[in-house]
Amino acid sequence: MKKLIALLLAVSVCLAALTGCGAAGSSSVPGSVSQSDAPEVSDPVDPSKVPDIPTEMISDQLTGTLKLGTIGPLTGGAALYGTSVANAATIAVDEINSFSSGFQIELNNQDDEHDAEKSVNAYNVLKDWGVQVIVGSTTSTPCAAVAAEAYTDRMFLLTPSASSPDITKGKDNVFQVCFSDPNMGVAPAHYIAENFPDARISMIYNNSDAYSSGVAQAFLAEADKLGLEILSTTTFPDDNTIDFSVQISKAMSKGTDLLFLPIYYTPASLIMHQADAMGYDSNIIGVDGMDGILGLKGFDTDLAEGVIMLTPFAATAGDPATVSFVSKYQEKFKEIPSQFAADSYDAVYIIYAALSHYAEANGGLDVTDLTYQELCDILIGVLTSSDFSADGLTGMGMTWGTNGEVNKLPNTVMIKDGKYVGI
Repeated sequence: MKKLIALLLAVSVCLAALTGCGAAGSSSVPGSVSQSDAPEVSDPVDPSKVPDIPTEMISDQLTGTLKLGTIGPLTGGAALYGTSVANAATIAVDEINSFSSGFQIELNNQDDEHDAEKSVNAYNVLKDWGVQVIVGSTTSTPCAAVAAEAYTDRMFLLTPSASSPDITKGKDNVFQVCFSDPNMGVAPAHYIAENFPDARISMIYNNSDAYSSGVAQAFLAEADKLGLEILSTTTFPDDNTIDFSVQISKAMSKGTDLLFLPIYYTPASLIMHQADAMGYDSNIIGVDGMDGILGLKGFDTDLAEGVIMLTPFAATAGDPATVSFVSKYQEKFKEIPSQFAADSYDAVYIIYAALSHYAEANGGLDVTDLTYQELCDILIGVLTSSDFSADGLTGMGMTWGTNGEVNKLPNTVMIKDGKYVGI
């Protein structure tokens, strides 16, 4: 079974060695989404040079058709996240359907516009469709609303990227692929302590967003334990904020030489632009929410030169799994995949791996007529068992406890010449 699990999570190859919502081996939603204005990518990998999934590692004990749904922002200010999740889920489903003759997946991708009420509406649309398992929601605040509904219904949720601990707290049927916010806040504190021990630090975060606030509070607590010097902590009210001059001016007046931004890519891009216009030059460290900034239309990537980010996935890694995934994503969507895409890709394969694990252990499993409640019980049992682990683009040997949080390590990358480079 371990041999099977190793395959299932590793793209078109099962040899991969990567790490968690922070890569390891070198770096770390109806219909598909159009990316007509995605940036062109130069020098794509030749797909003919990428190995296929070893057929001997595919389970024939899992049969039937699974109705899988995703929820995320396909439109609006956070659309880069949701489209990445939808796109990568589409690739994973296409792969599984191509190599698995007895088992197929029907995919339904729903838009929530990064809005809690619309996310619940999307959830209900999927239920009416007959969904059995959901990958989502993509972002934390909408996911918290959907998780409450799913817990009452006993629908299994595996969110690729919603990281607030409130999402899984008290809900045995909700699991995460990405780090929880406390873990994502602790890691940069330790990185700064080890690499910039004398840094004069300021932080800007979104105090209305569960993700940003969660990471920020965990960072502050850990920074205090480590004796880091925090000069200023300023906030902004939502991701529609466009003027950050007050926050930047305060950081400048304190003599800040390291700016920590536990925020999403849209406000981060504005902060970088405005800081540059104000003549402020400082080291910047972000976390996984900033991933996507290099694909933001109209953003001058020179402004992000030297930015350090703790993220689960680096598309420039040379291992076979990453090469295969990046190649397919570039070919289909004409852009380089982000960590959110990798999380989603892993999420689909985690579900496939868990169902295959159960099928192998129980003499087969036909999912076609199973209710979502029945599948929920099966998936909870497998993911929390001591003999199940999963290898993927964002983690090797990923395991889960009964709290739904994933156990894996982060990785650090730097933006150089408009690309992520492992450091």
